[in-house]
Amino acid sequence: MTQLHAYRAAILHSLGDPSQVGLEDSYAYYEDGLLVVDQGIISDIGPAEAVLARLAPHTAITEFSNKLITAGFVDTHIHFPQTEMIASYGEQLLDWLNNYTFPEEGKFSDPQHAQRVASFFLEELLRNGTTTAMVFGTVHKASVEAFFTESHKRNMRMIAGKVMMDRNGPDYLLDTPESSYSDSKALIERWHKKGRQLYAVTPRFAPTSTEAQLSMAGRLLQEYDDVYLQTHLSENKQEIEWVKSLFPERAGYLDVYDHFNLLGHRSVFAHAVHLEEAECQRMADTDSVISFCPTSNLFLGSGLLDLPRVEGHGIRVGLGTDVGGAPAFLYYVPLLRLIKSSNFKNINFILLKLCIWLL
Repeated sequence: MTQLHAYRAAILHSLGDPSQVGLEDSYAYYEDGLLVVDQGIISDIGPAEAVLARLAPHTAITEFSNKLITAGFVDTHIHFPQTEMIASYGEQLLDWLNNYTFPEEGKFSDPQHAQRVASFFLEELLRNGTTTAMVFGTVHKASVEAFFTESHKRNMRMIAGKVMMDRNGPDYLLDTPESSYSDSKALIERWHKKGRQLYAVTPRFAPTSTEAQLSMAGRLLQEYDDVYLQTHLSENKQEIEWVKSLFPERAGYLDVYDHFNLLGHRSVFAHAVHLEEAECQRMADTDSVISFCPTSNLFLGSGLLDLPRVEGHGIRVGLGTDVGGAPAFLYYVPLLRLIKSSNFKNINFILLKLCIWLL
């Protein structure tokens, strides 16, 4: 016996990426729309008058006046342990990490603290309309156990991983190449594809991992070819110079990750603000992905990704908040302030870019 339920409101329905198919063909908007759900699956959508004519008799209908229904948003880069330090001021990225981020992440050795923050974090995502996210834990295995446990309870689609970090951080946040491999492997075995949970191998960024640890990250990707990779790339010019000093034998920042076989169609690199032309081409060639985090990058003074440039190379780009570097759990509100006109079509463009990006 089917269990139908219909929802009536204004509906913005995404049909494709507006940068690829053009704005007019990228969406359908129903001022008075009806969305029909059959046992958790959308079975019909369209103008209310048309859908009502074909709707099964006695179907329950919930009406939301002056509301807009859209697809759930996808956040491609966010740190759940930084929830309680959101928008803490830091002059530059590296100062911000040392002054705020590392001390806050140290608290996640306590599983109860990790569970409490994970629960609050996930509720905040839902409150802001985000149903899928790519999430950093901390170096502590328990932080990711707590996170996946809470996400699984809510049946959310989360891609998350334990941070791998064996140098250039406080002692209380360092693991080893061996422990990062074994902890990550155990988490993959327990959580990857359990319900709607997915795992991402998560070296924090090149400066906080030795060559031995980055090699272990590559090994995990070879052993589990359907897991994801998430890390940071070229967010800050000072950071880029630091990477060059730590890996002088490599051609550049991206080449560090490339050397350890970390590029690919499931690899998501946060920020990528200051890429060189050769790096753009290499990302395109490997079908690697950029997570564009404008609110965070502007808040921390890192710069702003040249989106037309990287998309012109054919690089896939998703939007991320980068909480706690960003001041909010949803990116479209600050982004609307960046566009000169607030007409319906411009707002639609932003919303559709949030809705349609898929890994």
